[in-house]
Amino acid sequence: MSLTAGDVKKIAHLARLNLLENDVTLYTQQLSTILNFVEQMNQADTAEIEPFFNPLDLGQRLRPDVVTEQNQRDAFQAIAPQVEAGLYLVPQVIEGEE
Repeated sequence: MSLTAGDVKKIAHLARLNLLENDVTLYTQQLSTILNFVEQMNQADTAEIEPFFNPLDLGQRLRPDVVTEQNQRDAFQAIAPQVEAGLYLVPQVIEGEE
């Protein structure tokens, strides 16, 4: 697939790029080369190739899900200015409609 200078100008306009007139020829050739390469890749037979997420086919190493610290909620709430039913109370900072 090859592009025309008009195609490149339209793409540049849609991408909000300001191309100089003498750059249009260069970009036309380069973009056409890229599109031709993509077309070659599309013609490759991949019917029997299974997709994979990791080229090394390794699983992610995760640490064990174990509790490593003790619950300090009561100690923290003991020094808080205001606590009610296990929740921290803070001053209202946004006035709402009542």
